Amino acid sequence: MKPVLDRDGRTIRVRVPMTFQRRGGRKVIIAPNGMDDWAPPQPKQDDTLIKALARAQRWRCKIETGKISSIRRLAEVEKISSSYLARILRLTLLAPDIIESILDGRQPKGLALADLMEPFPMEWEGQRERFGFVK
Repeated sequence: MKPVLDRDGRTIRVRVPMTFQRRGGRKVIIAPNGMDDWAPPQPKQDDTLIKALARAQRWRCKIETGKISSIRRLAEVEKISSSYLARILRLTLLAPDIIESILDGRQPKGLALADLMEPFPMEWEGQRERFGFVK
């Protein structure tokens, strides 16, 4: 994998030995013998967290637009406890970058909905520290 300067003096060529193989309908790069296989870890979206964030936003919109008059009424309509509803609604107070990371599957390993359901700081920096989002 030694770079070679082309004749024109402006182009560098790098030869990377590899082979491609189909696995499950996808092409995978196979490293040559003696080389370490390396692939960046794929983000893993947590459907439970995403569903909770979506519910929180939907419920907040219903309350803010006046479609539902109160949390108690919304809990009745959704057929859940008002305590659970209030804890889920709190997710709308998360820092935008935390929400984006969760939606992209880039949340810290081990972060669960139960962690987000506990009371957390309102300050975004405090949230990042509490849940392990390093900037």
